[in-house]
Amino acid sequence: MSILVLDPVREVAIAPPEISIVLPVFDEAESLPSLFDKLTGVLWSMGRPYEIIAVNDGSRDGTGEVLAQLAQRYSELRVIEFARNYGQTAALMAGFDHSRGVVVVTLDADLQNDPDDIPQMIAKLHEGYDVVSGWRVDRQDAALSRKLPSRLANIMISKISGVTLNDYGCTLKAYRRDIMRGVRLYGEMHRLIPIYAHWMGARVIEVPVRHHARQFGRSNYGIGRVYKVVLDLLVAKFLEDYLVKPIYVFGGFGFLAIGSGVLTLFGAIALKLFRHTSLIQTPLPLLAAMLFLIGCSSILMGLLAEIMMRTYFESQDRKPYHLRLPLTPRAAS
Repeated sequence: MSILVLDPVREVAIAPPEISIVLPVFDEAESLPSLFDKLTGVLWSMGRPYEIIAVNDGSRDGTGEVLAQLAQRYSELRVIEFARNYGQTAALMAGFDHSRGVVVVTLDADLQNDPDDIPQMIAKLHEGYDVVSGWRVDRQDAALSRKLPSRLANIMISKISGVTLNDYGCTLKAYRRDIMRGVRLYGEMHRLIPIYAHWMGARVIEVPVRHHARQFGRSNYGIGRVYKVVLDLLVAKFLEDYLVKPIYVFGGFGFLAIGSGVLTLFGAIALKLFRHTSLIQTPLPLLAAMLFLIGCSSILMGLLAEIMMRTYFESQDRKPYHLRLPLTPRAAS
């Protein structure tokens, strides 16, 4: 992925902020000036050092030029330029990677999320929660094409993951930075961050937030993303259950296949003894051999996965556990 970070000198000169705002931006040139006027006003009123990281995700409507102008006006703004459109997940990941605050807040740049909700979300973090997720109670979107698929997806994700949220798709969220350490996002997995955090022991809460109708442009989301979310959820569930013990799933399937092969072979022998059916007249011996080979291959894949998993943790110096840290601002360096 090719990324250009504008004004790196200023990044070093400014003291580490307490709050990092991450804005994934794609074709939002018209909404950005109004958004920054309101967002900076809310952040300034909180009286805490902050930074705004805008990730231009390959926009084609002049968004880059607008962000460059805003960067001259707001010293707290840093702009990340993608070489092409990589999607919201990659944009959020880049924002997390370049953020420095102890609290990271994400929101859309289309003016549908309300910056006035940020203070209450950060206040929840200081109450002891690790992730605060927005819930668009009065969502201002099309009922059939947006709200209905989203509601069904939220129910399914909650059932499978065990983390009950009413609105996984709301970008407005607040995170303790230490919770995001080591989290890598792919595909459409940005909406599943609360699940990853919960699996790491994080305290997750959902709070109602305001939602406004889109004023400019058109939405970049559609019903076609539903199947991607389902597949990403399956990947996330697999990683949670078997990342540090892949031999269990591969080995379990392998033993199941071998056991099925043995039963199939016994069935073929029973046909031979009691029905006088020749082994070459039934496909059962061939099926038994295939199941046995598949089972052995699956177990061997599990052993390889175990080696890869341990190599991954050792090479990245990652630990298979997570420590809870206090939510206190870091000292400026």
